[in-house]
Amino acid sequence: MAADAQRLRVAVLGAGLIGIDLADKIRRSASLELALVAGRDRDSLGLRRAADMGHPTTAGGVRAVVEAGPFEVVFDASNADSHAEHWAALRPTRATLIDLTPTDLGTVIVPGVNSHRSAGHRHLNLVSCGGQAAIPILHAISRLCTPTYIEVVCTGASASAGRATRLNLDQYIATTSAAIRTFTGAGNAKVMVNLSPARPAPPFRVAMTVVADGIRPAPIRTSIAAAAHTVRAYTPGFKVTSLAVDPGRISVVVEVTACGGRLPGHAGSVDIINAAAVLLAEQAAASR
Repeated sequence: MAADAQRLRVAVLGAGLIGIDLADKIRRSASLELALVAGRDRDSLGLRRAADMGHPTTAGGVRAVVEAGPFEVVFDASNADSHAEHWAALRPTRATLIDLTPTDLGTVIVPGVNSHRSAGHRHLNLVSCGGQAAIPILHAISRLCTPTYIEVVCTGASASAGRATRLNLDQYIATTSAAIRTFTGAGNAKVMVNLSPARPAPPFRVAMTVVADGIRPAPIRTSIAAAAHTVRAYTPGFKVTSLAVDPGRISVVVEVTACGGRLPGHAGSVDIINAAAVLLAEQAAASR
C-alpha cells in the first residue's frame, strides 16, 4: 500500500489563526493528509493562506465538510457557539471530531494525562489553551496532595487572540475551571484571562496557585518536572519558569513559546492546543 494511502484523511473547520497553524502542522505530519480547510468567508485571509499552502479550501463551512467527506478526523477550530451544530452535522459521518473551541461538550482529553481515553471516543474536547498548559502541572500536583483551592491566570499576547477567542472568553473561563476541578479534585478553581498589548509581544504565560494540605516539597518538584518533560515532547516551547513550594501553598508559572512553523514566538497559546490536537490525530493513525 502506498504511504499516502496509509494517512488519515482529515479536515480543518475554521480558517483563523488556529486553523491555519493546524494546516501547517498537519502538512508536516507523516501520518495525516489534509484534504480540506473550510471557512465561511471566501475572501478571508486564512482561506487564501491555506490555498497558497496548496490545500483544498471551501467557504461552505460544516456543510461543505460533510459533502466532501468522508473524513476520519475533523478539527473544529471555529468558535464555541457553533460547535454543537458542527457535532450534530458530523456525528452521522463517523468522523472523529477534535474540538479546539472552549465548549463543555465531548470527552475532555489532555495529552500526557489521559490521552489513552481518546481511542474509545469520537468527540474529543481539548478544553482551552490555558487548560492544556495548566492541567498537566496541576494534575501532577494533585496526585501528591489534596488541593482545596486552585487559581490560574492565563496571560496571552493580544496579537495572538483572534475574534473567536475574544468572543468565547466566558466559555473559556467556565470550561477551563470545570476541567481543572475534574482533573485535580479541587473543590474550588478560579480562572482569569489577560490579553496583553505589550510590545514586544510576551510569550503565553500561565500562573498557577494551589492551596493544599499534605505538601511534600521534594516529590512535588519531581512530579512537576516530569509533567513538564511530557508536555515538551509535543510542545517544545513549554517550560516552567518559576516554582515555589511552601507549607500549604504551591506557586508555579509556565511559559509557552511557539517553536518552528508559521507562528510568531508569542503565539504559544495556539501552538500548545494545536500540538495536542495533531498528537491525538497521529495517535489515532498509529492505532489504525
